[in-house]
Amino acid sequence: MRKTTWIRQHLAALRALLVLAVITGIVYPVAVFGVAQLPGLHDKANGSLIEQDGRIVGSSLIGQAFTDGNGNALAQYFQSRPSSSGKGDGYDPTSTSFTNLGPESIVDTLAENPDDAKQSLLTQVCARSKAVGEREGVDGRRPFCTKSGVGAVLSVLGPQDDRGRVTHPTAVISVDEACPATPFLDTYEGVRVECARVGADYSAGLIVPVRGDAPSAPAVPADAVVTSASGLDPDISPEYAAIQAPRIAKARNISEADVRAAVDAHTQGRDLGFLGEPRVDVLELNLELDRRYPVTG
Repeated sequence: MRKTTWIRQHLAALRALLVLAVITGIVYPVAVFGVAQLPGLHDKANGSLIEQDGRIVGSSLIGQAFTDGNGNALAQYFQSRPSSSGKGDGYDPTSTSFTNLGPESIVDTLAENPDDAKQSLLTQVCARSKAVGEREGVDGRRPFCTKSGVGAVLSVLGPQDDRGRVTHPTAVISVDEACPATPFLDTYEGVRVECARVGADYSAGLIVPVRGDAPSAPAVPADAVVTSASGLDPDISPEYAAIQAPRIAKARNISEADVRAAVDAHTQGRDLGFLGEPRVDVLELNLELDRRYPVTG
């Protein structure tokens, strides 16, 4: 290859590089930014930020916790759904995550060191339902949950038939209730139920969830006890908002009708009439209540 040909090829490549760099690195981003600033797109493109008294207090697209320094729910505010993003109260936009636990996660990992212990999805749901029920003054019971707020799950030990059924139980352990807890059942098939000893392995037994006498339709809705996939969901269901309304009314010294009217004003229906579920934006609702019914004292 002649030297002049080699130079021409490299100059052509350099020109192509510069042209593409300008198009993809300058022209295209500026064009996208300009379109995003058009009316109707501006707020969403800039993060749907919400201002109050001249300062940014959050985004309508990202949930946040409404708790005190100890993680306790503030009585005057609607509470968001649980979050597993980040530590503490969750809702850390720099650490979006989910629990990666499914319906088969029903046995806790018990350990002397709290850092080594791990709650199953069932126990997380049971504990949250119990806490929400106590806070809102509703029935927090759920199927397959104990009164103490852990999974009602037994490990039944003994000889098994070819279908995996225990024919003659020799021991029954409440695997999510660590000793010295009193098991939620006294006996199972005539065998005394024992609490679970930390470090013991009960996986050889037949795992049996016990439904209990909880109503089939719990008073505490699902979004109050499970996290969203992103951990940053800004919305709750109208059902969850409804059971919180009496607490909000009492804390703000207003009528429940006033609270329900505010909830209705911030409730969005299904997208296009059939996609998703009705939802309530918690941050916008709480800000509206602060503007109209501020808490004094």
